[in-house]
Amino acid sequence: MRPLPIRSLIHAAVALATTAPLAARAQQEAAPSVRVNAGAAAEAQQSTTDLAKKLQNPIGNLYSVPFQNNANFRYGPNKGTQDILNIQPVIPIHLNADWNIITRTILPLIWQPSLQPAQTVPFGTGPITFSAFLSPAEPKNGWLWGVGPVIQVPTASDPTLGSSVWGGGPTGVLVYMKGPWVAGGLANNVWSFGGYQGRGGTKYNTFLAQPFVNYNFGEGWYVGSAPIITANWLATGDKAWTLPVGAQVGRVIKLGGKLPVNLLLGAYYNALRPEFGSTWQLRSQVTFIF
Repeated sequence: MRPLPIRSLIHAAVALATTAPLAARAQQEAAPSVRVNAGAAAEAQQSTTDLAKKLQNPIGNLYSVPFQNNANFRYGPNKGTQDILNIQPVIPIHLNADWNIITRTILPLIWQPSLQPAQTVPFGTGPITFSAFLSPAEPKNGWLWGVGPVIQVPTASDPTLGSSVWGGGPTGVLVYMKGPWVAGGLANNVWSFGGYQGRGGTKYNTFLAQPFVNYNFGEGWYVGSAPIITANWLATGDKAWTLPVGAQVGRVIKLGGKLPVNLLLGAYYNALRPEFGSTWQLRSQVTFIF
């Protein structure tokens, strides 16, 4: 086999060096552009005040994970401090252009003080509460509503931290938004699916209402009130109700200029409470927004 002439080899090398970059460039131009995390990029363009308003709406179309800590002071027969950390992911599901389902899950992690002479455990998980609200995608004249089921899942790690019986009931929310104001109320009632009454009983019938009002100042700052009112229908007289009165302040910031985070601090005095209910509560919350 005869070796190729030097001139032929030079011509082939020049042709390869000329056409290879052109081919690579053609492949790059032909490849479609891919938008990575487009939702997060759009969210980053929203002002912190807009994000704060969405968070104040329980059925706002926003992916978020709140970590809400409630320190309950002078709780139980020995007037100790109970601490409950609620992990509360909110996931919106888009059915179509007109309707959403907003799911809210609450997983409580509970630190208990001594309740002697009653038996207690120092730490554990409480029952999970899951709610799903069918809601219009857009408000009408500033009003937005949502209705759906609420389910209590028996995930308590100890009988002293919650019932071992499933439960459920209806839940609803009504929200009004205009200018700097976001106000409304959320309510539900949960009945146990069975169980028994008496000391250490697993049967329950509980009511919860959370009226809320918030005023937004701008730059993510806001003040408001969102007391959690509860009633135990199986109790009698003034032992049934917990009625907090108080206020809270918060701000939405952006970590690194990108990740929105809501910071909140509030205090509530329980004007009505059961015999061994806490006197007042310190609420702190960190919410990551996606």
